[in-house]
Amino acid sequence: MKFIKHLVYILLLAFVCIAGVTNAQGLKIAHLSGNFYVYTTYKMLDGSPFPSNSMYLVTNKGVVLFDTPWDTAQCQPLLDSIQLRHHQKVVLCIATHFHDDRTIGLAFLRQHGVKTYTSLQTDLLCQQHGDSRAKYIFTADTTFTVGGYAFQTYWPGKGHTADNIVIWFAKQKILYGGCLIKSIDNKSLGNIADADVAAWPSTISRLLAKFPDAEDVIPGHFGWSGRDALQHTLDLLRQNGQ
Repeated sequence: MKFIKHLVYILLLAFVCIAGVTNAQGLKIAHLSGNFYVYTTYKMLDGSPFPSNSMYLVTNKGVVLFDTPWDTAQCQPLLDSIQLRHHQKVVLCIATHFHDDRTIGLAFLRQHGVKTYTSLQTDLLCQQHGDSRAKYIFTADTTFTVGGYAFQTYWPGKGHTADNIVIWFAKQKILYGGCLIKSIDNKSLGNIADADVAAWPSTISRLLAKFPDAEDVIPGHFGWSGRDALQHTLDLLRQNGQ
């Protein structure tokens, strides 16, 4: 009986993974390109599920997460889905700022043997706000290499938060922007409780200048596109009087 229950669970999980959706109420996985995947988790806001984008990279040394799920209940389904789909374990996670849509799963991942990283600035803000913290910190822009893939963390300045960083994959021309960058689907700046809206335009201008060949730009929420998301963010800031 236990074997049958286990088999049914595996078959159900395989079905939803093939469909591209795991835990339909909380996790969706979309192939971006190559070994890159965008995964989206949800939180109920004003009675409706609100999406949060994160990303992962599959390497021959394990899987790297860029930001955690928005809900700790969605962490295990994510790990299970990655294991089933790619036959790999998650080995590293980098959170791009201190808000809980980026960091809430850090403690869970640490407990499951994942090396977790944030910038020093993010770690200090996590301490200040009582948010989950990473085990390791970096104090400057840092290049990581995992399984032959190199990627760089970059702090372009204040914007959505004081600590928001982006992650650049030069070879693949992917810019993972997190909540610093607004989707072209966005009609407003969203949550600006911790934002520096006066500094934000200059920060986006630095990204436009530093990454002129970015092809895929992944924002923190809603759909993703290319460099037009950077210009759209500037347009929204101008509409906000900046």
